[in-house]
Amino acid sequence: MVAAPDSLVWELVKNNNSFMRKKNGRSSRSGSIRFSVERGNLTSRSTYKYSGLANSKTIDVTATDDNRATLTLKTKKAGTSGKKGMTGIALNKDFRRTEKTIKSQATDNYYRPDLKNAALAKYTAVYKSNRVAKGVKKVAPVKKGRN
Repeated sequence: MVAAPDSLVWELVKNNNSFMRKKNGRSSRSGSIRFSVERGNLTSRSTYKYSGLANSKTIDVTATDDNRATLTLKTKKAGTSGKKGMTGIALNKDFRRTEKTIKSQATDNYYRPDLKNAALAKYTAVYKSNRVAKGVKKVAPVKKGRN
């Protein structure tokens, strides 16, 4: 694959790609919303900042099969190697240590400091869902109003 600048790749894939999901708004004022389900996209929004396709450096937090989490980073040879161009870091310590790991990988080595808050928010959501799946925490009951 030919190396291309990130901004050029975004211009090519921003309007149409296989990962895009378009949702119509509820009113004519709200318009349609574009989501993206590619790997490396933290917020699932189809924007240049969060795009896993267009950026040469991406961060992603995913849940694994054994109810743990993994921090995935794109490597330098990701442009030519496809799926093998990602490196994963297991996030299986307690919450504070994992939070420190995410912060250090994103900001301390100047990888993508702008994605630090989004990565922490996604890890919080993955952590909560994993605790429910393990049975450590119960699902909150739905309030049914007055009886």
